[in-house]
Amino acid sequence: MKVSRHHLLLVLILLGGAALRFWHLDSKPVWADEVLTALFSLGRSFDDVPLNRAVPVSELEHLFTLNLATSCPQIVQTLSTQSVHPPLFFCWMHSWMVWIQQLDQSWVWKLRAMPALVGVVAISALYQLNRVAFSPAAGLLGAAFMAVSPFAVYLSQEARHYTLPMLLITLALLGLYQLHRDLYHQRFRPAIWLGWILVNSLGFYVHYFFLLAFFAQAATLLINFLSLKYLPTLHPLPLTLHLWRSLGAIALAIISTCLTYLPWLPTLVNHLTRPETDWLNTPQSNWLDAIAPLYQLPLGWIIMVIALPAESESVWIAAISVGMMLLFTGWVGWKVFPKFWQLWSTPETHLATRILVVFILLVLLEFLIIVYLLNKDITQVPRYNFIYFPAVCALLGASLSQTTAGTQSSEAAIARDSINASKPRHWRLKAARKGMGVVAWLLLVGVLSSALVVANQVFQKPYQPDRVAQNMLVEPAKPLLVSLAYMDFQDIALGLSFELALNHEARHQAAYPNGNYFAFLARSQGYERIWQTLPELNHPLPFPLNFWLVAPGLRRADYPPQLSLATNQSGTQATCKLDPGNYHRLGVPYQMYRCQAN
Repeated sequence: MKVSRHHLLLVLILLGGAALRFWHLDSKPVWADEVLTALFSLGRSFDDVPLNRAVPVSELEHLFTLNLATSCPQIVQTLSTQSVHPPLFFCWMHSWMVWIQQLDQSWVWKLRAMPALVGVVAISALYQLNRVAFSPAAGLLGAAFMAVSPFAVYLSQEARHYTLPMLLITLALLGLYQLHRDLYHQRFRPAIWLGWILVNSLGFYVHYFFLLAFFAQAATLLINFLSLKYLPTLHPLPLTLHLWRSLGAIALAIISTCLTYLPWLPTLVNHLTRPETDWLNTPQSNWLDAIAPLYQLPLGWIIMVIALPAESESVWIAAISVGMMLLFTGWVGWKVFPKFWQLWSTPETHLATRILVVFILLVLLEFLIIVYLLNKDITQVPRYNFIYFPAVCALLGASLSQTTAGTQSSEAAIARDSINASKPRHWRLKAARKGMGVVAWLLLVGVLSSALVVANQVFQKPYQPDRVAQNMLVEPAKPLLVSLAYMDFQDIALGLSFELALNHEARHQAAYPNGNYFAFLARSQGYERIWQTLPELNHPLPFPLNFWLVAPGLRRADYPPQLSLATNQSGTQATCKLDPGNYHRLGVPYQMYRCQAN
């Protein structure tokens, strides 16, 4: 009966995690990075995007249809020249899109469904990690926390390669713990060692940041092994012989994994020098810039537990949300830390706890090295915390299991039975109720926070394409022409995200019936060249019309007060006057002009 109840709870946790991840999966707008995923996974490329001419948005919609003739080698070739990502996720995503092509869902739902499904599998992997390293109760609580974590739900609803490396990191940590046990007990299980090598090899071809997880694992393995405290106390072999054999096995595993990276290493070096990575460059001009990563990292930990609408336009709502998030996180830390210390102090759980703690600290050290030595502030992007998020879930679940009486079955719990049995029954029941109370509050707040994620109230899409579309359709009955000045593929992806949101919003309003037009204009020669080429931008739209110019990097004062635009009548032009009341900036500036034929 206990086994049945345990597995029933696990099934309920997985179902709850799946419900949160698939809830309104395609309701949020597609943003620029998801456009990249869509193009490459559907078998398209930026070569298919019409540039330097005005096209109806229906022509751009064709870019988001599945190209069945595309193969994985073609996707690999496209990624090597038009992206800064490894290819495995996109190849698997293409196979996924082919497999579910007949499903009666939107392409956005299909694209986000695979990361959401992988996110559910990651929950079960986290359960297995904690069950093996700590106890079945720790497995359930760690899985439950990952299931309702707003951070995990946010990543699972992104059509990006975050949940897949998160799953692989969880499996790698499970293998890392098993390697430690093998070394401690002087045994060798080939499946464990080969599995650890395979998982870490695949991770590199899914996301480059997996390298940080691998190096942290390798360092954790060496640090823990070389500590005499973790060497066996009984040796059928001389200590020095055991030491050298074990170090040889560790070195062979690490070197073998590194060798699997060699085929893609030249492409990685090329990607590191591409301009698409320049947005992470953060010149530290003053002391505030220098200390920003030191408080951005802890803020990333808070949103793993609770996420309220701190991005709200209302200052009061944002301030109250931030205050409640800080208070709740402080309360959780106050309740959990004594149980974490108990986990650390118990001999039976100390090794697993040490492995996870050292791994997290090493990843954080890698983050700071990247920030202060490479001058790339990855702490400003909370989603990159996926690298150590599984370890945080594991430690939190294991710590909470220390407070939940009646569900322990690990060696550590058995060792504590004699101590607990000597205490009064009412004391044990009171401790259990307190422990369950903390768990209940943590899960309830997680569910509410995840609901806000689904409703797009927190973790809002960068550049907010839906807001941009609403602002541009200020007069939906008028013809609309939108132009984006692009410098690279990232700008084109941004423009396509605006186009998708604009098309979606137009279908929900009484918009101009003959369709709107979109144009990508190259700004490699500066904006002066764009002002000169606008009169040559042919389009069939009648006048008067509204013309929006999205100009990344352009200051508001640099928008010309008047522009010339081609008309659908040969030999004539239109004059477009800047509308000062319709200037917006959401990451990038965009300005409306009102155009009349001369």
